[in-house]
This record gives sequence, structure tokens and C-alpha cells, in this order.
Amino acid sequence: MTLVRNKQVILRNYVTTFPKDSDLYVTSTTASVKFKLPAHTIITTSKEPAVIVKNLYLSCDPYQRLFMEKIPGVDESTYSQRVYYTPGSPIYGYGVAEVLDSHHPNFKAGDLVWGTTNWEQYSLITTPKSLIKIQHTDTDVPLSYYAGILGTTGLTAYVGFYEFCSPKKGENVFVSAAAGAVGQLVGQIAKLMGCYVVGSAGTKQKIDLLKSKFGFDDAFNYKEESDLDVALKRYFPEGIDIYFDNVGGKMLDAVFLNMSVHGRIAGCGMISQYNLDQPEGVTNLMHLVYKRIRFHGFTVRDHYHLHPKFLDFILPYIQQGKIAYIEDIVEGLENAPAALFGLFKGHNIGKQVVAVDHE
Repeated sequence: MTLVRNKQVILRNYVTTFPKDSDLYVTSTTASVKFKLPAHTIITTSKEPAVIVKNLYLSCDPYQRLFMEKIPGVDESTYSQRVYYTPGSPIYGYGVAEVLDSHHPNFKAGDLVWGTTNWEQYSLITTPKSLIKIQHTDTDVPLSYYAGILGTTGLTAYVGFYEFCSPKKGENVFVSAAAGAVGQLVGQIAKLMGCYVVGSAGTKQKIDLLKSKFGFDDAFNYKEESDLDVALKRYFPEGIDIYFDNVGGKMLDAVFLNMSVHGRIAGCGMISQYNLDQPEGVTNLMHLVYKRIRFHGFTVRDHYHLHPKFLDFILPYIQQGKIAYIEDIVEGLENAPAALFGLFKGHNIGKQVVAVDHE
């Protein structure tokens, strides 16, 4: 065993209101860490051999807020992984890591991987099926991209828009939270498919970025609109064919009024609802019936098998400079809580990433 500082980001207690930095705390104690697995094979509860990794980059994602609040009546046993964090233990999320030791046949020491890991410097991964080996280490893209555009962020945009919504040239596409990590990619993929694209965001700076850097046809600040229905009719007088929903709530309700017949909606997230005591109701659901709209809610964990296909699709566009991508990287685990909760205050522009170790 080696004596090192294994910093960890710990959940203090379950959160029931708008999260604050103090809901998480960062340990900085010196502890004995095993960098080598015992000689015998470790069989975990998942019946998989374990892997030890050094975490390099961590992805900050809005869904993590949901895991900080234990909702009565939800049975974790029905899910493929834990759906709540445990107070007093490290939180987890998607990240990029280097394998230090492994008994799993798919991984060896020195491999670079992305997938689910704990928010700490070193992790014992007992469910290696949540890891994907990074094969394209010879490309000229930064390794941190696998915490975003080449990892779950990009795969989410690709699966939700390209696979589920089946875009056609000339269709009208609306993206909410369009300046966020997923939204910026959805809009650019839509433009590459020949669609007309409008996005919404919450600041003038983000609106300018959508139009000048990400190539959206237009964009609007939802905070400046007194009537979202009127705003959407202004930008989509002929209706919305595809809506990529990142926010839910009042925006989703207004979108139902403006969808075209046989429109498609990808339900990716509902960030406007995560910190409310009482979620907002949606009153225009009957439009799903009137207009024969297809609403597909999804989680990217069900679609890892599409990652090779996604890389074949996205890498050429990145290498040819046809897709722009912005990372917002903060250094060090000690800054991780502020980076994560800044998502809900609109502080980030682009993909929020925590750099744990650049090696």
C-alpha cells in the first residue's frame, strides 16, 4: 500500500432545497491507498472483476442534483445502478480515468477509459461494465473531450436527436438550454443535417454564442419573454418539427402548442424542475394526441452500444473544424462543488469539467 492524499467530494446530507456548495465537502486526509489488486480475482456484487483507476477529468451534469434527494416511493432495486448518493460517501458521475490495475479482461494498467467513477482522485471500480476503453488516443483531440463531446455529452446529443428524432433536411428544430454542453451539439448536428435551428438560453452572451460560434439560425433569451407561446410562434410560424428538451416546465408546455403534426420530442432533461419544492404541471399534453407527436424520454446509459457508431459520425466533423465545442474547465477537486452547482445558476458556458489530474 502507498500513502497518498486521496481527495474525495462527499455528500453532507440529502438536499431538499436549491443546492449550495456546503452540501458537499472535500476531504483532504492522508490515507493508505491500494494501487494493486490482490493476486486472487476479486468477484464483486456485480460478478465482475474489479478495476483501480486514477481519475483525470470529471463531468458536471445536471442529473447529479437528482441523486442528492431521496424521493419516497422510488425503489432502487428496479434500476441498473444506485439512483441516490449516500451521505458521508463520495458522489459519482461520468469521468475520464487511467487504469492503474485490473483483473478485468477488457482493461489493463495504462489504459485510458471513460464512464462512471467516483468524485475522488483514486477509485476502486466494482462495476467495470460502466467503463469504455478509449481507442482513439492517437487523435489530436484533448483527452478531456471524453468527459464531454466524445463521451456521454456527445452521445446524448447524437442518440436523442439523430437516432430518435430522425431529422430530415429542411425541418424546423428547437433546442432549449441550447448553450449548454448537450444543446450546443444538438444544434450543430441539426445544422449539418440541413435543418433550420433556433435555441433558447438565459443570457445575452449565450445568445450571441449560439448565433456567432455554433451557427444557430436564431436564438432568444427566455428570461426576456413574457409569453413563451408568443415567442415560439415568432420563430416558428410554421411549427416545430423537432424539439430537444433540456428544461421541461413552462417551456415544454409552450412547445406542445407549437409542435407540427407528427413532430418529435427528445426528452433529455428538465433542469428547470430539479430544485422546485413542487414540480410545475404541464397542461397542454392533449396536443400529443391531436398532433400525433412522438415524445421519447431517454437516458444515455441504455445506449453505450452506439458509442463506436457515434465516434465514426462525430470525429471527422471535429477534425475538419465543422463542429465548435467549448469546455469550461476548473482545476482541482476542491473547486468541484462550486462548478457542479454553478450549472443551476447559469455560470457555465459550454461543457463544465473538473480537472483532477492532467497526466
